Amino acid sequence: MNADERQKEILRLARDEGRVDVVTLATDFAVTTETIRRDLTVLERSGNLRRVYGGAVPVGRAPDPVLAVRDSVMTTEKERIAKAALAEVPDEGSIVLDAGSTTSRMAEVLPTDRELTVIVNSPAIAMMLTPRPNLTVIMLGGRVRRSTFATVDEWLLQPLSRMYVDVAFLAASGVSLERGLTTPDPGEASVKASMMSAARRTVLLADHSKIENYSLARFGSVSDLDVLVTDSGLEDSAAAALGLAGPRIVRA
Repeated sequence: MNADERQKEILRLARDEGRVDVVTLATDFAVTTETIRRDLTVLERSGNLRRVYGGAVPVGRAPDPVLAVRDSVMTTEKERIAKAALAEVPDEGSIVLDAGSTTSRMAEVLPTDRELTVIVNSPAIAMMLTPRPNLTVIMLGGRVRRSTFATVDEWLLQPLSRMYVDVAFLAASGVSLERGLTTPDPGEASVKASMMSAARRTVLLADHSKIENYSLARFGSVSDLDVLVTDSGLEDSAAAALGLAGPRIVRA
């Protein structure tokens, strides 16, 4: 099957099923994930598909799946990423923990033997961590996005501008050398950018399906990261290219 035939079939699948997944397509067509991402880029430029994290949807479909859907994708990889990210947690001090399905898993496994101040913009994560006696939890208030349950918009920016934390652990919908770190919502992008500015170090948690994908709103560059924690599904060439941009790459 040549590229044109494969792209027509990908478009048919997307229209029939409402969404296509990079990893699944690569397996089904017996090609690399990089080949599928190029196919999706061609289809997006033609106006037929819109890229979302991990795949694509037909034009006209909502590009930002609800948290329950996100949480059911790449579950094993997200658990490995969350555990690997614990190596970046300081012995004491303060961290920002962004809203997201992978950061939620990290919240579940935070060490119980460290005195930490944890700044969060997720009511669910705040509720999870507040009973822990070794943690001081600061909840950032604002508009709650229905798809991610993250608090966003300008209400969060002023408090963050007055903070200086040790490490920010962030999530993203897309990680691209060309387009940077992205998320579907401009309000959420502003919050993520402020979290990065408030932190001495920034660690991004992103499974391999998000690499070289992008969304609407940019909040930073790959070079802004100190560490990118991903999974072993990320190909060697992609890991090398990302590492050259600056961050240390951890493949869990």
